[in-house]
Amino acid sequence: MLQSSTVGTPPAQIDPEFERIDGEALPAAVDAQRDEWWVGASIYQIYPRSFQDSNGDGIGDLRGIAMRLPYVASLGVDAIWISPFFKSPMHDFGYDISDYCDVDSRFGTLADFDALVAEAHRLKLRVLIDLVLSHTAAEHLWFAESRQSRDNAKADWYVWADALPDGSPPNNWLSIFGGSAWQWDTRRRQYYMRTFLSSQPDLNYHCPAVQDAVLDVVRFWLARGVDGFRFDVVNFYFHDAQLRSNPPQPEGRFAAAVPRDNPYALQRHLYDKTQPENLEFLQRLRRLLDSRPGITSIGEIGDDEQYATLARYTTGGRLHMAYTFNLMERDCSARFIHGVLDEFLREAGDAWVCWALNNHDVTRVVTRWQALMGGGAQVAPLLLALLGSLRGSICLYQGEELGLTEAQVPFELLQDPYGKAMWPAFTGRDGCRTPMPWHSQASHGGFSDAPPWLPVSAEHLLAAVDVQLAVPDSVLRRYQGFLRWRQQMPALRTGTMALLRAHDQVVAFERRLDQTRVLCVFNLSNEEARYQIGDDVDVRPIDGHGFLGHWDGFEIVLPPHQAFFGRLVPFDITQFD
Repeated sequence: MLQSSTVGTPPAQIDPEFERIDGEALPAAVDAQRDEWWVGASIYQIYPRSFQDSNGDGIGDLRGIAMRLPYVASLGVDAIWISPFFKSPMHDFGYDISDYCDVDSRFGTLADFDALVAEAHRLKLRVLIDLVLSHTAAEHLWFAESRQSRDNAKADWYVWADALPDGSPPNNWLSIFGGSAWQWDTRRRQYYMRTFLSSQPDLNYHCPAVQDAVLDVVRFWLARGVDGFRFDVVNFYFHDAQLRSNPPQPEGRFAAAVPRDNPYALQRHLYDKTQPENLEFLQRLRRLLDSRPGITSIGEIGDDEQYATLARYTTGGRLHMAYTFNLMERDCSARFIHGVLDEFLREAGDAWVCWALNNHDVTRVVTRWQALMGGGAQVAPLLLALLGSLRGSICLYQGEELGLTEAQVPFELLQDPYGKAMWPAFTGRDGCRTPMPWHSQASHGGFSDAPPWLPVSAEHLLAAVDVQLAVPDSVLRRYQGFLRWRQQMPALRTGTMALLRAHDQVVAFERRLDQTRVLCVFNLSNEEARYQIGDDVDVRPIDGHGFLGHWDGFEIVLPPHQAFFGRLVPFDITQFD
C-alpha cells in the first residue's frame, strides 16, 4: 500500500476490496518477464483529469490514479496508459505541452509520478505514458525562441513558411480543429503550421536538432522507469518539404478519424502527414527503446490507408504496435466488422495491431453502436469478448468496464475546444471524458469533494463501481471474469487468426497456436443467430468465459448479443470404418 507521506492520501482511502485478487495477496513487485510482454496484452487507458481527484480541486491527478491502481489491477489488465500529465496551458487539456520533462501542477509532481510507477509495479502493472511529439504548446520555450526571428538557434524547429504573394497561406492544408493549418505570426511575418489549435505549433522534423531533442525526452522518461509509450498522431511528425497542396478525396470517400462534416475529411492527406522520412526517424526511436529490456511502443495512426501505414510503421525495426480508428466508426454491422478484419488480415501482414473500441477522442461505443446493435450497456461484455479475441493487443478506456454511455454535456458546460468549434453538428469529446463514477451515493460519484471540471452524469451514477461490485453478473464483474479467462488462453493472446464465412448477424474466426485451434463466434444482433461450421471438424465447447452460445451438434446457436468459444478438432472418420 502506498503511504500517505508518498502520495498524500491515507491508506484507508484505498478500497481494500482490491488489495487481494481471488483471495491471494498481491505480489510484492513485477516479476521478470520476457521482453515481449506486450504481445496480446490488455492495456487500460486512464484520462488523468477524470479518473480520481485526491486534493479536492475538481481535477483528477497522479495521486488519485495511484490510489485507484488496486482497482485497475483487479480487472486483470497487464498495463496502464496514462494520457498526458505534463506541464501545459491546457488549451487542449494536456495535448499541448509546454514542458515535456515536468508534471503539470494540476496533476502533481515528479515525485508523485515516481510513486505511481512504484505502486503500479508492485501490482504487476506496466506503465505507458502518452507522448505528444508532433507539436508543442505555443508557450513552450522552444517556440518562444523560434518565433522571435528567422535566424535564431531554434528558427527552424517549427514549420514556418512565407505567405503567397496575395498574403494567403502557402497551401491548402487544413486544421483538424477547423480552418487553415496555417497561422500568421507578426513577429516573423510568416505562417507557422498548426494541425490542431493555433496554440499548438507543429515541430519541424526535417530539422535534425528537433529529432535529437524529442529523443532526449524519451530518454528522460525511460530513466524514470516507464515501461513504454503511446505516441500521439505518430504519422504526423513529418510534412512534405515542398509544401505541396493536398488533392481532394474521390467522390464518396472521406478522410479517416474525423467527422464527415469536418472539411478536413474532404482532402486526401498526401502531403501534410505520413511522409516517407518518418520511417527512418521511427527506426532511430526504436533503437533507443530497445536499449532497455521490456520497453514497448504504441503509435496512433490516423491515415486514409490505415492498415498499409500500420504495416510500414510496425515492421522494419520501427514501432512495436499501432492502433487505428477502423473499429471506432458508427457502423457495427457484422458484415462491416468482417470487412474491417478481412482488410486487416490482407493488408497488414505480420504487423501487430492494438485494437480499441473506445478512447478519449470518440463517442463511447455503447452509445455509438446502440442504433444498429441495441442492447444498451449489456452489450459491453460481448464487445470486450470480440475485442479480446482478435489477433493483437487491446486498449480499454476507463469506464468501458462499467458499460458507460456517452454523457450529455450542455454547450454552456462544454470544455473541449474542438466541440465548441464544430457545435452543434459535432458536440465534441467531453461526453467520453466525464469523471469516473466510483460510489453512487457519494458526492460527485466519489470522484471529488469539489465540483468537477466536467459534470458527473446522473446516468453513470447508476453504473458506479460500488453498485456493480455488488452484482455478480454486472458488466464490471463480467469484464473481470473474461479478462482473467483470456489470460489463460494463449491462442487468443498470441495465435494466428483466420476469418470464417461472413454472416448478416455473426462475426466468426479461428485463432490458432501450434496445434490448438479456438473457434470464436459473436452474435452482434438483437435476435437469435445460427452459424454453421464445416463438417470436417469436431467442436468442443470451452467454458469459463461467461457467454451462453452453444453447439447443438450441427451449428452454433447464439442468443442475442452472445458469444461462443470452442476447440476445433479434426473429425476422425476412422471411427466409422
